Amino acid sequence: MIVPKGGFVAYFGINDLRLIEEKAQTDEKVKLVMDAMCYGIAKEIGAVAAAVAGDVDAILLTGGMAYSKYLVNYITERVKFIAPVHSYPGEDELWALASGVFRVLKGVELSKEY
Repeated sequence: MIVPKGGFVAYFGINDLRLIEEKAQTDEKVKLVMDAMCYGIAKEIGAVAAAVAGDVDAILLTGGMAYSKYLVNYITERVKFIAPVHSYPGEDELWALASGVFRVLKGVELSKEY
């Protein structure tokens, strides 16, 4: 909503990862961009793991992109040594985050500092 023309749209004019994943099978440029994005995500997971001194219980991959087996497998292979990786495809993560904040504000749960 904030940057509707970023990411894959900026490169390829489409935002459907299924189509991009399909194109990556025959187009080296598309595969390179997709691999670069997956690499960046894996690198950020590693950076956060280092920031919390390796105290990671699990790594969760969420959102619409988690439907991509290629993306999930690529990232999992690079970060599974840190903690178990779980994929929850779907686009309900903002609702889940808002629900968590609501529970904290209502006093049902305590907030955590990381």
